[in-house]
Amino acid sequence: MDKKKVMGMSFNAEISRRRFVEAMGAASALGVMGLAGCGSQRASEAGSSSTSASGVADTITFAQGADPRGLDPAYVDDGESAKIMCNIYDTLLRYDTETCEVVAGLSEMPEISDDGLTYTFKLQEGVKFHDGTDCDAEAVKASIERQLEPNRTEDMPYAGFVFGAQDSGTGIESMEAPDATTLVIKLRAASTPFVKNMAMALAAPIVAPSAFEAGTSLEQPVGSGPYKFVSWSKGENVVLEANEDYWDKDNAPKTENVVFRFIAENSSRVTALTNGEVDIIDGIDASVVDTITSGGCELFDEDGMNINYMAFRNDSGQFTAVEARRAFCQAVNVEEMVKSLYGDYAGVATSVMPLWMAPYAEKVARTEYDPDAAKAAFAELGITSCTMLTYTNPRPYNTIGGQALAEAIQGYLAKVGVNMEIVSYDWTTYKTKVETDAFDVCLYGWVGDNGDPDNFMNLLSDENVSMNVGRFRNDEYNALIQKGLETADGDERDDIYLQCEQMVADQMPWMLISHSKNLAGYSPKVKGFFYHPTGVVHMEGVTKSA
Repeated sequence: MDKKKVMGMSFNAEISRRRFVEAMGAASALGVMGLAGCGSQRASEAGSSSTSASGVADTITFAQGADPRGLDPAYVDDGESAKIMCNIYDTLLRYDTETCEVVAGLSEMPEISDDGLTYTFKLQEGVKFHDGTDCDAEAVKASIERQLEPNRTEDMPYAGFVFGAQDSGTGIESMEAPDATTLVIKLRAASTPFVKNMAMALAAPIVAPSAFEAGTSLEQPVGSGPYKFVSWSKGENVVLEANEDYWDKDNAPKTENVVFRFIAENSSRVTALTNGEVDIIDGIDASVVDTITSGGCELFDEDGMNINYMAFRNDSGQFTAVEARRAFCQAVNVEEMVKSLYGDYAGVATSVMPLWMAPYAEKVARTEYDPDAAKAAFAELGITSCTMLTYTNPRPYNTIGGQALAEAIQGYLAKVGVNMEIVSYDWTTYKTKVETDAFDVCLYGWVGDNGDPDNFMNLLSDENVSMNVGRFRNDEYNALIQKGLETADGDERDDIYLQCEQMVADQMPWMLISHSKNLAGYSPKVKGFFYHPTGVVHMEGVTKSA
């Protein structure tokens, strides 16, 4: 069969976002604090943040707002987990440092058959997992196969999203490993985003069979990546150490230890950064930027690939009718709210995808703010109250946290005669509650995984409620999503996703709120740090001068 080699794939987007952060060195390293309870001598040594002969500190500490939900990419779907896991695991393919251009990873770029159905991956030779077992084609096959039907379980939220499903006629039909370095994947139907999916931080990373077969991979991960897992102290930190035998010498880790520390409050993370207790933080908002920069620290500031939205419960409750959803959207002055809450660090969302990613969506008209029309519609519909679920933690797409955003929306609803009850949970609990509890609306969001429009628009066709929290179901929309998967990049594919954007505007399963910038603060001693558009942080190239 004739085959064609796939070259690197990139955004149809501005490269203006590309900016590699380089910071000047300073004189002395401050100790990393908060490592009590780490479970190894290596972790204990990390607490001292000693300095190598080259003048590079041996530990970097990254502070985020919450614990990971887990450390096996088959079972989680959150950014807190992904930021840590992308340093532990490899993927068949990977993204370029600054964009979603796909490059070789554990495998060379695949050969694809002319019909677009058969992908042949040639793996790197001699790769070992952190426990010394072979990371060969059989291991890769096993890591993926556990997420395919009928092996797939309901607690694998990204499995169908990445690897497809029989009912929809998408994704992987079969896999073969004819030898130790060859993996052949056959798809049910051609899929334009499949190559990009193989580089994603969730579901796609390759987990050692020895770990998931033993049932320990969620809390004691074993991968083949640049860093090895050391310990996880719940509510405190996850400690990683450099993989000295990492197969990719060009991307070998430059810092001996990386600590992911968990600090829930924004202000506390900022204080930890400016005091030198931590080296990098994320989950910051406009209100703390001046504190960070006036404290002598640096700000990473780039357009993000995300959407901050409120989902209506489409299958039950007060907003099953489009007229009720329209009234809600008319009641909220989104433009005013976004400017007030986020300042210059987020823009009003007029489309599901950021316009730099899908400029054609600019043609779509959204429901405009009209409180008088909203009040009249609510009165006619008899809606005087509703319930909102929200989260308390900061999110990459909502840096102020869900409580403050919920209260702002609550204020607008009160003006049109609707009393909105707010029920809040920490992020980990919240992820369960939106699947199990009754509600009328909930706050949610999305950080793009791969730069492809399907990765955003597919959410509203997904059967998994952890992805499609509003339970939106529309056969016409699903058919467009299927067509988009099979259509090559170009004007025809753009038109399909324009139709999807228009359906979202017409049906209003979500109230779109904002697209935020990727923000992070970091010490001036840190070099080589970049916050990737997918919301993850690869630490292997990051150093801190003493």
